[in-house]
Amino acid sequence: MIRISRRRFVALAAASVGLSVLGGCAGWQLGMQKPDVAVVNIRLLDGNLLAQRFVLTLRVTNPNTTEIAIEGLSFTVDLNGQPFAKGVSNQAVVIPRLGDATVEVTATTGLASFLRQLKELRKGRDKVEYRIKGRLVTGNFGGINFDQSGEVGLPRGLGDPADGGEKPASEQF
Repeated sequence: MIRISRRRFVALAAASVGLSVLGGCAGWQLGMQKPDVAVVNIRLLDGNLLAQRFVLTLRVTNPNTTEIAIEGLSFTVDLNGQPFAKGVSNQAVVIPRLGDATVEVTATTGLASFLRQLKELRKGRDKVEYRIKGRLVTGNFGGINFDQSGEVGLPRGLGDPADGGEKPASEQF
């Protein structure tokens, strides 16, 4: 039987925890900043009485001098402070250093969430507040959590601006 002193056991346990933490962060270099994730467009894909699917266009901005290879992501979206939709994607994309890229993902919502947002549309608002949170899955970094808030413009009519001109993508809903 091997006997280990209490002090040695605590030291071994602390070293194990430290190595586990470093292993989880392997590749994430000190001083690197988290990428920003913003919703730039939301459009209805399809739906039925119980569930609706939306296509969200996300802009992922990398403020670092190293590119980030994203293998996929999982996320939830709140609109106007209320849970709205959630989704996952296995779409791979490389975010260039000091650059950005857009990713189209599918989000699913239920009838109650959809009806809550229709009620907001009837109030005559021209923008909707959003919060998107989730995790970017990366091969080198393991994963990067994100939690961003912002605003997206609401459509007039069926998504076409009333003046006939086209709004920038960051202002479409």
